[in-house]
This record gives sequence, C-alpha cells and structure tokens, in this order.
Amino acid sequence: MSARTMTYAQAAALALTEAMTEDPRVVALGEDLGRGGAFGQYRNADGQLLAERFGAERVIDTPISESAIVGAAVGMALTGCKPVVELRVVDFALCATDEIVNQAAKNRYMFGGQGRVPLVLRMPMGIWSAAAAQHSQSLEAWFAHIPGLVVVAPATAADNYGLMHAALACGDPVAYMEHKELWGLPGEVVPGQAVALGQARVLREGRDLTLVSWSRQVHACLQAAEDMAARGIQAEVLDLRTIWPWDRDCVLASAARTGRVLIVHEAVQVAGFGAEIAATLAEHSDARIARLGAPRIPVGYAQVLEDEARIDAAKITAAAQRLLSR
Repeated sequence: MSARTMTYAQAAALALTEAMTEDPRVVALGEDLGRGGAFGQYRNADGQLLAERFGAERVIDTPISESAIVGAAVGMALTGCKPVVELRVVDFALCATDEIVNQAAKNRYMFGGQGRVPLVLRMPMGIWSAAAAQHSQSLEAWFAHIPGLVVVAPATAADNYGLMHAALACGDPVAYMEHKELWGLPGEVVPGQAVALGQARVLREGRDLTLVSWSRQVHACLQAAEDMAARGIQAEVLDLRTIWPWDRDCVLASAARTGRVLIVHEAVQVAGFGAEIAATLAEHSDARIARLGAPRIPVGYAQVLEDEARIDAAKITAAAQRLLSR
C-alpha cells in the first residue's frame, strides 16, 4: 500500500482501528477514551472517534483509578481479551504498580504458561512542557527491570503504527511508552508495514562515533549529527525502538565500526537504561563509551529548571566532542 502522512497519534489510532476491526477480542479502556483520549490518540486521521466506530463496549471509559483499570484489564486478558489500557501518562502508572509488576508480568511464569496476559499498557513518557515533576518522568528502565514485560518506545509515526501492531500480536504484557511531546509529529506511514520487536534501526550512517537513543531523543540525536557533520564529524545514529528486548547485535556492530558510542536518553542518567547498554558494550566490545542523561533532579515547572532536565542537540554535540577527544 502507498504511504500516508499522519501524526504520531493518528498512526497509533490507525493501528488500533485495524486491530479492533480484525479481532473482536481487542478492546480499549481508560480515562477520556470516549472523547478521543487526552492527546487525540483514540481519534483517526479522518476525525472519527474510535468510541463512535466500535461502541462503548469495546472503547470503555473508566473511573479515575489506575489500579482498578489495570486490574480489570489483567482479568480481561486472562479470559481471552486483548486489552489496550490507557494510563494517560507513565507517572500515573505508579498507582497500578502491583497490578503491572506482580500480576501482569509474572502470571505466565507463575502458572507454568497456563495463562497469558496479552495486555498493551499505553504509558506516555518523558518531559511534557510546563507539566512539572509529576507529569514529566521517563521510567522505561523501571519496566525493563521487570521479568515478563516487553518495553517499547517508538520515535516516529511509522514506528508507532508498526510497533502497536507488534505489541498487540506478541501475547505478553507490553509497557508501550509513547512520548508526550511527539503526538503531533507528522510522518509517513505505510499501512500493513510491520515493525519487529527487538530490532533497532540505523537512521544515519557514520564513521566517527555512534549515537544510541530512543523515543524523542532520537530526533535530538539526528539534529546533533547534522550539526557535527558541518564540522566534519560523521555520527551514526541508532534508534533502539524497543527497550526490551533490545537489539544488542545492532549496537555492537555499530560500535565495532565507529569505536566510540554515546548513549543518549531523556531519563535520569543514574541507573537509566543507558547503563545496561554501556555495561554490555564494556563486556563485549573495545569501544570507548559515554552516557548522557538528565541530572538526578525532578523536572521543574519553571522554564529555566525544565531546561536543566532536557537533553538537547547542543548537549549531545558537546558530549560527543568530549568522547571524541578521549
């Protein structure tokens, strides 16, 4: 099929519409779905609400109780449904930690595969302008630490379409982490085009160093690579796309080509997922390694404080130049 231009939010809505049309077991539940979701992610490119198309029995508005929403969805999944749970922002998922970590993630293992939890937990991540500390966290490393969870972090409209389909098809609980500031980002989407879980993508080839990232920071890395190219530095840019499973082979192959790797993420650098990548590179390559993440501070409401927590192209370029000078 030919490519269509749509936003990041519309791409996920298209994937969900296709899945719900093809499989009556797919349902969606959460707050504000009846009006299209807080970010319009339950409204197709033609403006149609998913609630209008599929009805209130399959697009379910819920009370404001994350533990109740996820608990109900786990039960639905165990009885044969494929629930897509909307938690508005990842910060609110902390109210449902027991249901996610102790119920959804562990069920398949604890009961010897007698039951599975094919659950997609939409938990928008990252800094949301002027939303402050309780609405701006990047917690992908928390969920990657939990056995039984798949963790996805799409950076583009095409990947938000393809990875939503992959998440629905994988049969296990998925922490699906869209970025709060990417909803309106346009891109080309080819309906029917698959994206595999655990497969990174080389967005830009280079010889001098590798930039590894995911989600919104991929775009900052691409801008930094453009800025460095003007100075004669050729940076390779990798979009990890899924945090667990992550594409070790792609990262190691790029490290072997360039000899230097800078891992960039919006999450706090301390104990971020970049540390796992850096440890793997230290164990299995001879590359020089550096990390760039946010300082260990809450995201401030004031613009000057929010800027301290943001990782932009200028900060990436400076970190890359420090790595190149070593």
